[in-house]
Amino acid sequence: MTERSRTYTWADPAPLTEATRTLDGLTLLTRIKDGDLPAPSIAATMGFRLAEVSEGCVVFEGAWQEYLSNPAGTLHGGWYGTILDSAMGCAVHSTLPAGTGYTTLEYKVHITRGAGPDAGTLRAEGVVVHRGRRTATAEAKLVDEKGKVYAHATTTCLIL
Repeated sequence: MTERSRTYTWADPAPLTEATRTLDGLTLLTRIKDGDLPAPSIAATMGFRLAEVSEGCVVFEGAWQEYLSNPAGTLHGGWYGTILDSAMGCAVHSTLPAGTGYTTLEYKVHITRGAGPDAGTLRAEGVVVHRGRRTATAEAKLVDEKGKVYAHATTTCLIL
């Protein structure tokens, strides 16, 4: 058995936490994407990044990494859930005013194919379907560079 190790770093989350109290969601996410604010530590842990943001739409990108694989050698299902939940939740967040938060009430993921080392960069494209006063719904799909769907998901978020 050959052991491997992984070392990674992340930024102090305090500036991001403070910024969520004072910036609207679209500004906050744009500043994360542009590198002016640190990304949430889950992105470093799971190996993905915020690539695009506009009001009601967010795209995260990531790829197969050995440390994310399941026993079959494809991306673990939890990775699909995490990147899709991030895309959908942040799509909702992009519509919120400063000082307003949200939380995921539920989400459902449909994995349609396993992503292995040759899958390349995968894009989790999240979009708001409905944004009300107390709840919001969103959907996302995980696609490769050719548009092939690897998973799709839906969520309901509570606006706080």
